Amino acid sequence: MNVANATDQQTSGPSYRSVFISDLHLGTRGCRSDFLADFLRRVSCEQMYLVGDIIDGWRLRKSWYWDATHDEVIRLILLHARNGAAVTYIPGNHDEMFRAWLPMGLEIAGIKLRKDAVHSMVDGRRLLVMHGDEFDSVVRYAKFLALLGDWAYTGALVVNRWFNFGRRKLGYPYWSLSAWAKRQVKEAVKAIDRFEAALAGEARRRGFDGVVCGHIHHAEMREINGVLYLNDGDWVESCTALVEHHDGRLELIDWAAMNRLSFFAPRKVEAVQPA
Repeated sequence: MNVANATDQQTSGPSYRSVFISDLHLGTRGCRSDFLADFLRRVSCEQMYLVGDIIDGWRLRKSWYWDATHDEVIRLILLHARNGAAVTYIPGNHDEMFRAWLPMGLEIAGIKLRKDAVHSMVDGRRLLVMHGDEFDSVVRYAKFLALLGDWAYTGALVVNRWFNFGRRKLGYPYWSLSAWAKRQVKEAVKAIDRFEAALAGEARRRGFDGVVCGHIHHAEMREINGVLYLNDGDWVESCTALVEHHDGRLELIDWAAMNRLSFFAPRKVEAVQPA
Protein backbone atom coordinates (compact mmCIF):
# COMPACT_ATOMS: atom_id res chain seq x y z
CA MET A 1 0.00 0.00 0.00
CA ASN A 2 1.42 3.35 -1.06
CA VAL A 3 0.41 6.17 1.26
CA ALA A 4 2.60 8.87 -0.27
CA ASN A 5 2.21 11.30 -3.13
CA ALA A 6 -1.34 12.40 -2.36
CA THR A 7 -2.86 15.03 -4.61
CA ASP A 8 -4.75 18.09 -3.45
CA GLN A 9 -8.05 16.21 -3.82
CA GLN A 10 -9.02 13.25 -1.69
CA THR A 11 -9.77 9.99 -3.50
CA SER A 12 -13.46 9.33 -3.95
CA GLY A 13 -14.62 7.40 -0.91
CA PRO A 14 -17.00 7.52 2.04
CA SER A 15 -18.59 10.88 2.81
CA TYR A 16 -19.61 11.66 6.38
CA ARG A 17 -21.21 14.57 8.16
CA SER A 18 -18.68 14.32 11.01
CA VAL A 19 -15.50 12.39 11.78
CA PHE A 20 -13.95 11.97 15.24
CA ILE A 21 -10.42 10.59 15.63
CA SER A 22 -8.04 10.58 18.59
CA ASP A 23 -4.90 9.02 20.01
CA LEU A 24 -2.94 9.09 16.78
CA HIS A 25 0.32 9.37 18.76
CA LEU A 26 2.26 10.86 15.88
CA GLY A 27 5.93 10.79 16.79
CA THR A 28 5.93 7.18 17.92
CA ARG A 29 6.85 4.06 16.00
CA GLY A 30 3.59 2.47 17.13
CA CYS A 31 1.46 5.00 15.24
CA ARG A 32 -0.14 3.46 12.15
CA SER A 33 0.32 6.67 10.20
CA ASP A 34 0.17 4.68 6.94
CA PHE A 35 -3.35 3.41 7.70
CA LEU A 36 -4.37 6.83 8.99
CA ALA A 37 -3.14 8.60 5.84
CA ASP A 38 -5.13 6.12 3.78
CA PHE A 39 -8.24 6.93 5.84
CA LEU A 40 -7.77 10.70 5.63
CA ARG A 41 -7.15 10.61 1.90
CA ARG A 42 -10.22 8.56 1.06
CA VAL A 43 -12.92 10.06 3.28
CA SER A 44 -14.59 13.46 3.17
CA CYS A 45 -16.54 15.21 5.90
CA GLU A 46 -18.16 18.48 6.90
CA GLN A 47 -16.72 18.45 10.42
CA MET A 48 -13.61 16.80 11.84
CA TYR A 49 -12.74 16.56 15.52
CA LEU A 50 -9.18 15.71 16.61
CA VAL A 51 -9.93 14.45 20.11
CA GLY A 52 -6.50 14.58 21.73
CA ASP A 53 -3.12 12.83 21.75
CA ILE A 54 -2.63 13.71 18.11
CA ILE A 55 1.10 14.36 18.57
CA ASP A 56 2.89 12.44 21.31
CA GLY A 57 4.94 15.12 23.04
CA TRP A 58 5.89 12.75 25.86
CA ARG A 59 7.68 10.41 23.43
CA LEU A 60 9.20 13.13 21.26
CA ARG A 61 10.81 14.75 24.31
CA LYS A 62 12.63 11.47 24.97
CA SER A 63 13.63 10.57 21.42
CA TRP A 64 12.78 12.00 18.03
CA TYR A 65 10.87 9.88 15.53
CA TRP A 66 9.06 11.38 12.56
CA ASP A 67 8.81 9.94 9.05
CA ALA A 68 7.21 10.96 5.74
CA THR A 69 3.85 9.36 6.55
CA HIS A 70 3.64 11.49 9.72
CA ASP A 71 4.12 14.55 7.48
CA GLU A 72 1.46 13.16 5.16
CA VAL A 73 -1.08 12.83 7.99
CA ILE A 74 -0.57 16.47 8.99
CA ARG A 75 -0.81 17.57 5.36
CA LEU A 76 -4.05 15.67 4.83
CA ILE A 77 -5.65 17.13 7.96
CA LEU A 78 -4.75 20.60 6.70
CA LEU A 79 -6.15 19.64 3.30
CA HIS A 80 -9.49 18.73 4.88
CA ALA A 81 -9.59 22.17 6.50
CA ARG A 82 -8.62 23.87 3.24
CA ASN A 83 -11.36 21.96 1.40
CA GLY A 84 -14.01 23.32 3.76
CA ALA A 85 -14.22 20.91 6.70
CA ALA A 86 -14.61 22.56 10.11
CA VAL A 87 -11.65 21.07 12.00
CA THR A 88 -11.45 21.30 15.80
CA TYR A 89 -8.36 20.18 17.73
CA ILE A 90 -8.82 19.29 21.42
CA PRO A 91 -5.41 18.59 23.03
CA GLY A 92 -4.99 15.54 25.27
CA ASN A 93 -2.45 14.67 27.93
CA HIS A 94 0.26 13.56 25.47
CA ASP A 95 -0.03 16.82 23.52
CA GLU A 96 -0.73 18.93 26.60
CA MET A 97 1.89 21.47 25.43
CA PHE A 98 -0.84 22.96 23.24
CA ARG A 99 -3.12 23.54 26.23
CA ALA A 100 -1.10 26.63 27.13
CA TRP A 101 -2.51 28.22 23.97
CA LEU A 102 -6.16 27.47 24.78
CA PRO A 103 -6.92 30.85 26.45
CA MET A 104 -5.95 32.56 23.19
CA GLY A 105 -8.68 30.77 21.24
CA LEU A 106 -6.26 30.14 18.40
CA GLU A 107 -7.24 29.15 14.89
CA ILE A 108 -4.33 28.06 12.70
CA ALA A 109 -4.75 27.20 9.00
CA GLY A 110 -8.47 26.71 9.57
CA ILE A 111 -8.03 24.45 12.61
CA LYS A 112 -9.61 25.65 15.85
CA LEU A 113 -7.83 24.81 19.11
CA ARG A 114 -10.31 24.22 21.96
CA LYS A 115 -10.36 22.68 25.45
CA ASP A 116 -13.57 20.85 24.53
CA ALA A 117 -16.34 21.25 21.99
CA VAL A 118 -20.08 20.92 21.53
CA HIS A 119 -21.27 18.87 18.58
CA SER A 120 -24.89 19.20 17.43
CA MET A 121 -26.25 16.13 15.66
CA VAL A 122 -28.81 16.09 12.85
CA ASP A 123 -31.61 15.19 15.26
CA GLY A 124 -30.73 18.02 17.64
CA ARG A 125 -28.90 15.96 20.26
CA ARG A 126 -25.84 17.66 21.71
CA LEU A 127 -22.58 15.84 22.36
CA LEU A 128 -19.76 17.00 24.61
CA VAL A 129 -16.42 16.34 22.90
CA MET A 130 -13.34 16.06 25.12
CA HIS A 131 -10.20 13.94 25.35
CA GLY A 132 -11.09 12.56 28.78
CA ASP A 133 -7.79 12.42 30.65
CA GLU A 134 -9.28 14.82 33.23
CA PHE A 135 -11.32 11.83 34.44
CA ASP A 136 -8.43 9.38 34.57
CA SER A 137 -7.29 9.42 38.20
CA VAL A 138 -3.86 8.03 37.32
CA VAL A 139 -3.10 10.81 34.85
CA ARG A 140 -4.71 13.51 36.97
CA TYR A 141 -3.29 12.67 40.39
CA ALA A 142 -0.20 10.54 39.76
CA LYS A 143 1.53 11.66 36.59
CA PHE A 144 4.64 9.63 37.43
CA LEU A 145 2.55 6.45 37.28
CA ALA A 146 1.06 7.59 34.00
CA LEU A 147 4.53 8.09 32.54
CA LEU A 148 5.53 4.65 33.82
CA GLY A 149 2.40 3.26 32.20
CA ASP A 150 3.36 4.94 28.93
CA TRP A 151 6.78 3.29 29.09
CA ALA A 152 5.20 -0.10 29.87
CA TYR A 153 2.70 0.27 27.05
CA THR A 154 5.48 1.15 24.59
CA GLY A 155 7.37 -1.93 25.76
CA ALA A 156 4.27 -4.07 25.31
CA LEU A 157 3.98 -2.88 21.71
CA VAL A 158 7.58 -3.96 21.05
CA VAL A 159 6.88 -7.40 22.55
CA ASN A 160 3.68 -7.51 20.53
CA ARG A 161 5.59 -7.02 17.26
CA TRP A 162 8.00 -9.87 18.01
CA PHE A 163 5.17 -12.06 19.26
CA ASN A 164 3.28 -11.57 16.00
CA PHE A 165 6.42 -12.08 13.95
CA GLY A 166 6.56 -15.55 15.48
CA ARG A 167 2.86 -16.14 14.83
CA ARG A 168 3.31 -15.15 11.21
CA LYS A 169 6.19 -17.61 10.78
CA LEU A 170 3.89 -20.32 12.14
CA GLY A 171 1.12 -19.33 9.77
CA TYR A 172 -1.16 -17.66 12.33
CA PRO A 173 -2.94 -14.31 11.74
CA TYR A 174 -2.19 -11.07 13.58
CA TRP A 175 -3.31 -11.03 17.20
CA SER A 176 -2.85 -8.11 19.60
CA LEU A 177 -1.13 -9.34 22.74
CA SER A 178 -1.30 -5.96 24.47
CA ALA A 179 -5.00 -5.52 23.69
CA TRP A 180 -5.69 -9.03 25.06
CA ALA A 181 -3.75 -8.26 28.22
CA LYS A 182 -5.76 -5.09 28.81
CA ARG A 183 -9.02 -6.98 28.41
CA GLN A 184 -7.94 -9.76 30.75
CA VAL A 185 -6.70 -7.68 33.65
CA LYS A 186 -9.61 -7.29 36.03
CA GLU A 187 -8.51 -4.00 37.47
CA ALA A 188 -8.00 -2.54 34.00
CA VAL A 189 -11.55 -3.52 33.09
CA LYS A 190 -12.82 -1.89 36.28
CA ALA A 191 -10.84 1.25 35.49
CA ILE A 192 -12.35 1.43 32.01
CA ASP A 193 -15.84 1.08 33.49
CA ARG A 194 -15.15 3.86 36.01
CA PHE A 195 -13.74 6.07 33.27
CA GLU A 196 -16.75 5.55 31.02
CA ALA A 197 -19.21 6.17 33.86
CA ALA A 198 -17.35 9.35 34.88
CA LEU A 199 -17.43 10.77 31.35
CA ALA A 200 -21.11 9.95 30.93
CA GLY A 201 -21.82 11.52 34.33
CA GLU A 202 -20.00 14.72 33.35
CA ALA A 203 -21.99 14.96 30.12
CA ARG A 204 -25.25 14.51 32.05
CA ARG A 205 -24.21 17.08 34.67
CA ARG A 206 -23.56 19.64 31.93
CA GLY A 207 -26.84 18.95 30.17
CA PHE A 208 -25.56 16.99 27.15
CA ASP A 209 -27.12 13.95 25.52
CA GLY A 210 -23.80 12.20 25.12
CA VAL A 211 -20.03 12.44 25.21
CA VAL A 212 -17.30 11.72 22.66
CA CYS A 213 -13.82 11.00 24.03
CA GLY A 214 -10.59 9.09 23.49
CA HIS A 215 -7.66 8.59 25.86
CA ILE A 216 -8.04 4.92 26.86
CA HIS A 217 -7.59 3.41 23.37
CA HIS A 218 -10.80 1.43 23.73
CA ALA A 219 -13.40 2.08 21.03
CA GLU A 220 -16.91 1.86 22.44
CA MET A 221 -20.44 3.04 21.76
CA ARG A 222 -23.06 2.42 24.42
CA GLU A 223 -25.63 4.10 26.62
CA ILE A 224 -24.87 4.69 30.30
CA ASN A 225 -27.79 5.80 32.46
CA GLY A 226 -29.48 7.47 29.52
CA VAL A 227 -26.33 9.18 28.24
CA LEU A 228 -24.58 8.12 25.03
CA TYR A 229 -20.93 7.22 25.65
CA LEU A 230 -18.77 7.27 22.52
CA ASN A 231 -15.05 6.51 22.43
CA ASP A 232 -13.42 6.73 19.01
CA GLY A 233 -10.52 4.39 19.84
CA ASP A 234 -6.99 4.99 18.53
CA TRP A 235 -4.59 4.69 15.59
CA VAL A 236 -1.94 2.59 17.30
CA GLU A 237 -3.69 -0.77 17.46
CA SER A 238 -7.39 -0.59 16.68
CA CYS A 239 -7.24 2.02 13.87
CA THR A 240 -10.80 3.17 14.49
CA ALA A 241 -12.82 6.32 13.97
CA LEU A 242 -16.24 7.45 15.08
CA VAL A 243 -18.33 8.83 12.22
CA GLU A 244 -21.69 10.50 11.93
CA HIS A 245 -23.49 9.77 8.67
CA HIS A 246 -25.44 12.49 6.90
CA ASP A 247 -28.69 11.00 8.22
CA GLY A 248 -27.37 11.32 11.81
CA ARG A 249 -26.51 7.66 12.32
CA LEU A 250 -23.38 7.09 14.42
CA GLU A 251 -20.94 4.30 13.61
CA LEU A 252 -17.55 3.08 14.80
CA ILE A 253 -15.35 2.37 11.78
CA ASP A 254 -12.58 -0.23 11.97
CA TRP A 255 -10.58 1.05 9.00
CA ALA A 256 -7.99 -1.73 8.92
CA ALA A 257 -10.60 -4.50 9.01
CA MET A 258 -12.93 -2.73 6.57
CA ASN A 259 -10.17 -2.36 3.99
CA ARG A 260 -8.27 -5.56 4.78
CA LEU A 261 -5.10 -3.65 5.58
CA SER A 262 -2.34 -5.91 6.81
CA PHE A 263 -0.44 -5.13 10.00
CA PHE A 264 2.30 -7.40 8.61
CA ALA A 265 2.81 -5.54 5.33
CA PRO A 266 5.99 -3.42 5.33
CA ARG A 267 5.40 0.29 5.54
CA LYS A 268 6.23 2.00 2.27
CA VAL A 269 7.58 5.44 3.04
CA GLU A 270 8.41 7.72 0.16
CA ALA A 271 9.30 11.37 -0.02
CA VAL A 272 6.19 13.53 0.26
CA GLN A 273 5.98 16.56 -1.98
CA PRO A 274 4.86 19.74 -0.20
CA ALA A 275 1.27 20.83 -0.79
